[in-house]
Amino acid sequence: MNIRLAEYKDLEAMVEIYNQAILTHRCTAAMDTFSVEERIPWFEGHQTLEYSIYVYEIDNKVVGYLYFSGYRPGRRAMRYTAEISYYIHRDYQRQGIGTKLMGFAINKSKELNFKNLIAILLEWNVPSIKLLEKFGFKEWGRLPEIADFDGEVCSHLYYGLKI
Repeated sequence: MNIRLAEYKDLEAMVEIYNQAILTHRCTAAMDTFSVEERIPWFEGHQTLEYSIYVYEIDNKVVGYLYFSGYRPGRRAMRYTAEISYYIHRDYQRQGIGTKLMGFAINKSKELNFKNLIAILLEWNVPSIKLLEKFGFKEWGRLPEIADFDGEVCSHLYYGLKI
């Protein structure tokens, strides 16, 4: 097991993992898959100290990743709040990787001087809700039935943690 900063060479694996999440219609509000080229701007936008991407490797294979994003960028009063996102390859789920990534993220948040972490997720993403609650996240907000997957709707949840 190894958690490290993501590199360009990891982008293909991260896109594969994200596309798996998209196709479930349970883990992200994105509905259309991405090519590696389409994700380059996203990757380049996360090459900062505060808002980096970290990959989880097993035997030199990227099987999961997490990243921080600014919450309400450009609004200085929100500078100590970050959004956390994480995805795990379907073949490696339910093996404790999410727990290890989240523990890493919380420790890294302290180093980065974040005071709040926010996870924004779909209400039917029960595995993520359980993971977040395991680490003390609480539901801070709910946008009722705003995600529409071609007629199947669900709420968008905001989970937060004071660091």
